[in-house]
Amino acid sequence: MTSDKRKRISIKEIVSYAISILLAVVFLLFAFNGVNSDEVISALENISVWWIIVFIILTLFAHLLRAIRWRLILSSVKKDISVNHLFGSLLIGYGVNSVIPRLGEVSKAVSVGQIEGISRSSIFGTIVVERIIDIIFFGLSVVVSGLIYKGDLYHEFTWLQPTIYFGLFAIVLIVFTLYLTIRFREKFYSGIILAVGIFSESFAKKLAEIFDKLIAGFSSLRGVKNTFFVLLISLLIMVVYAVTSLTGFYVLGMQSLSNNLVPTAWIVMSISAIGIMIPTPGGIGSYHTITKSLLVNLFAFGEGISMAYAALTHVISYSTHLIGAAIYFFAFRKKYSVLKRGSLFKLDETNQ
Repeated sequence: MTSDKRKRISIKEIVSYAISILLAVVFLLFAFNGVNSDEVISALENISVWWIIVFIILTLFAHLLRAIRWRLILSSVKKDISVNHLFGSLLIGYGVNSVIPRLGEVSKAVSVGQIEGISRSSIFGTIVVERIIDIIFFGLSVVVSGLIYKGDLYHEFTWLQPTIYFGLFAIVLIVFTLYLTIRFREKFYSGIILAVGIFSESFAKKLAEIFDKLIAGFSSLRGVKNTFFVLLISLLIMVVYAVTSLTGFYVLGMQSLSNNLVPTAWIVMSISAIGIMIPTPGGIGSYHTITKSLLVNLFAFGEGISMAYAALTHVISYSTHLIGAAIYFFAFRKKYSVLKRGSLFKLDETNQ
C-alpha cells in the first residue's frame, strides 16, 4: 500500500513537472515568435561586463533585504536567527525553484529548520506571511505603473486589470481566513483534535501541534514597530528591484535608445514579476514573453533588443540563483553535519 502511494505521488510529481516544462516551451515559442535571431545576437555582442556585475550585486542585495525582513518576521518564533542562514536559505529556495517550480518554498523552510533548529511548520507560517506581503506590494507597484505610464496601461494589456482584481480578492480571502484562525486559535485547535480524534487520537494531536506552530508563524507580525519595519523593508525591496531592472538596460546600452528609462524600469519590474509567478521552472518562457511584450508594445523598442533584454536579465538572475544555491547547499550540509555530530556527542556525555 505504501509502495502504491509513493508511486501515485511520484507519477503526480512527474506530471506536474512535465506540465511546467510544457508551459515554459509554449511561452518561449510565443516570446521568440517573429524575432530576428541575428538582431538578438547583435544586441548581446555589446553587453557591459561592469553593468552585469552591478546587476548581480543588486540582485543579491535585494535577497539580503529579504533575509533581514524574514528575520524580523521570524523573531516571534526564534530570536537572533542568523541573517546569513536566512540569506543562504533564500538562495537555495530560488535555486530549487529554478529547476522545480514551488518546491523552493519547501527547500528554504527545511534549510532554516535544520540549521537553526526551528519547527518547519512555524517557518511555513512566516513564508505565507511573506508571500502575502509580496503580492500586496507587487499589486501596488502595478497600480503605480498605471499612474506613471503615459497612456492606458490596462487597455494595452487587457488581462492585467482582472489579474489585479483576482489577486486582491485572493489576498482579502487569505487574510480574513488567517485572522479567524488566529482570533479563534484555541477553538480551531480543539476542533481538529475532536474531528480527527475520531479516527486516530495520536494523529489528531500531531496535526493540532502542526496547526499551532503554523498559527505561531501567521502571528509573527504582531507589534506596530515590527510591522512598520517589515513594510519599510518591503518597499525598499521593490525600489531595489526597479533599480536592478534599470541596470539591465545599461547592460545592453539601451540608455541610448530612450531618455525615459526610470519609469520604464519600474513598469517592466512590476508586470514582468507576474511571469515569475507563473509555475514554469525559474519563470522560463513566461518572464521572456511578458518582458518582451512590455518593451515592444508599451515603449516601442525593437523585438531583437527587447528579446535580448529579457533573455540576458533572466540568464544573469538564473545563474546567480543556481550558483548561490549550490554554494550554500554544500556549506549548510557541512555545517549541519558538524552540528549533528556535536549534539550526538553531548547526548553521549549525558548518558554516561
